[in-house]
Formats: sequence, C-alpha cells, structure tokens
Amino acid sequence: MSALEIAFWVCAFWVVYAFAGYPLVARVLAGLRRRRVDKGDRRPMVTVVIPAFNEAECIEQTVCNKLAQTYPADHLDVLVVSDASDDGTDEIVAAIDDPRVSLIRQEPRRGKTAGLNMAVTRARGEIIVFSDANSIYEVDAIARLVENFADPAVGYVTGKMLYQNPDGSLVGDGCTGYMRYENALRAWESVTGSVVGVDGGIDAVRKSLYRPMRPDQIPDFVLPLSVVAGGYRVVYEPAAVLREEVLVEGAAEFRMRVRVSLRSLWALWDMRRLFNPLRYGLFSFQLFSHKLLRYTAFLPLLALLPINLALAPGGGIYTAAMSGQLLFYLLAAAGGMGWSKSRLCAWPWYFVLVNGASGMAFFRFIRGHKQILWQPRHGA
Repeated sequence: MSALEIAFWVCAFWVVYAFAGYPLVARVLAGLRRRRVDKGDRRPMVTVVIPAFNEAECIEQTVCNKLAQTYPADHLDVLVVSDASDDGTDEIVAAIDDPRVSLIRQEPRRGKTAGLNMAVTRARGEIIVFSDANSIYEVDAIARLVENFADPAVGYVTGKMLYQNPDGSLVGDGCTGYMRYENALRAWESVTGSVVGVDGGIDAVRKSLYRPMRPDQIPDFVLPLSVVAGGYRVVYEPAAVLREEVLVEGAAEFRMRVRVSLRSLWALWDMRRLFNPLRYGLFSFQLFSHKLLRYTAFLPLLALLPINLALAPGGGIYTAAMSGQLLFYLLAAAGGMGWSKSRLCAWPWYFVLVNGASGMAFFRFIRGHKQILWQPRHGA
C-alpha cells in the first residue's frame, strides 16, 4: 500500500468514525453499561438566570414562560442579566409585575460569561437554571430538570433542544436534523456516565458547583466539564424540552457556528486535563471522540478530495469513493446555491457549513483569537 493510499484510509476513517463510528460505539456502550439516575420529587429553590443583550423582541415572552412553569411558584425566581442593552430590554423586564423577577445590569458590556458570574453570586436558588433570552420551555421543563438532582452524584443537567423550522428553509432542515442527531448521542452518553456536550438554553447546575469563568470562556462547555472534573455527572433529561426557532440564513448560521466552535476549542484547551484516560476513564474517550475529532474533522475532509482525485484513476474503491464525494458536494452546492430545496441537499449543505465553520474557528484559534461579546442568536 502506497503512502497516498495510507493517507486516504486514515482520512476516511477519521471522518467516518467522528460522525458515524463514535455514535455507534456510544449506542453499544449504552446497552452494555447503564448508570441510572435516582430521581426524586424534592423541590429546592431554583433561580433561572437569563443573560440578555438587546432582546426586546423576545425577553418578555421568555420571562413569562419561566414564571408559568409548573414548578412551585414560591420556590422559583428569575434573574435577568442585561449586558448593557440599549434597545429597551431593561425597561420591558422592569415592567413585568411579579416580585419573583429581578434585573441586574452589567455596565460596561462584558459579555455573557461575565454576566453569569455576577448573576450567580446574587442568585437565591440552590439550583441555577440557565436560559437563553429566546428560549421557550415546555411548562414542566424546570421540574423535569430538577428531579435529577435528587441523585447526589448528579451535578449538572441538560435538557432537550428542539429547533422549529416553520419556513422550511434548507438551513433549518439541516439544523433540526443535526439537533436530532446530537440529542440521540447525548442520551447514549448520559446512561454510560456523563454527557460531553450540552445546550446552554436549558441547563441546570448545583449552585455549589458553579465556578467563575474567564469572560472569554464558553459557559455551556467549560462549566459542565468542570463539573465532571469535580467528580459529578452531567446528565441528559429528554423530558425537559426547549423549543427555539432556527436561523434561516446560511450566513447567520455560519457566523454562529464559527463563534461557538472557536470558544469550544478554547474550552478543550483550558480543560485538556480531561483527556487523561488514567484519571477520567471513559469520559476522556468520549471527549476525544465527540468533540476533538469532530471539531478537527475539516482537516481530513480537506485532504480527502485531492488524495482521492489522485487515486481515482486506479479504479475500484477509489473511483467509487471519488464519485461519492463528488455527488455529496454537488448536493451540498445545490442546497447552498438555492438550486434545490430537497432534504437530500439540506443535510450535505449543513454538513459542509458546520465543518467549514469549524475550520475557520480552528485557524482563528491557532492565531490566538478569542471572542467575548455575543449578539442575539437571530442576529448572529
């Protein structure tokens, strides 16, 4: 076997394992090693923290959604952190006539993570629930999250994100498909120990386990990793449901994915001690497979096409692989250029978008670029 052939098979294995092989392994492990969560009906004090920057369009609906939860009203309050909003967000929150709602303003603007650090110090809850400013929960979502904390081994709980795509856009179809894939993977990881990735819009943590983070760190990733490092579990609760509308423009989705990928790469670097399997066992394998290989999969994808092009004249599997790659990227181009609205084009297009965003984030990462401030998701 030539060096070019070896490179082809290494790249092919990397891509296939990262996106299909590891989920298969996770599913098998979930069947072999099941760790239950001892849920209970205890109802501790809960504070919902909602960071917001210029969210006048949706903040009232989101706050009222949390106030309407089935969780006992006298054990629930809401704390909105306005990151120097200037669009009327603060005034809308202040006008909500409910003593359970509080507003704190971060001035000057310092980003989501700094806002969360400040908010948690003022929160009354034993359990902190994190919601995005546009996150709409099912009415029992908070109760479903909290019942997991009856198990003393559980330190962090993440719910189920469902994206709504009312306009039927290709970006929306790709995003909803990707989220279904991620939710299945989280369910398998959860029963074997801990979830590797979470959704910042519907998460909960024991206040005693919250650790202040640097403003450039992504709380949706660094915080659950720190909980695992502390010896506690991060689990997935599919009955705690969050619904959000997807972004419909490819450019907006791409920018959002670049931002998330960049901050996640820094999180992996900051928490690199978790890659030690001698200390963290199975979780190290999960973190490596689910996150590191996934965020760097653009590297073998970039190499695979020219390598395959050089090998294709030899016929056999290399010609078939070349044909498969060309068809895949043709479908992606048809979706991206708007030539087709078929789901056969949506999923390849979204795959290319996500991996392209990871590639851009990686090159920003190696140049030392960090991102602290954020925009509302609809304006990503």
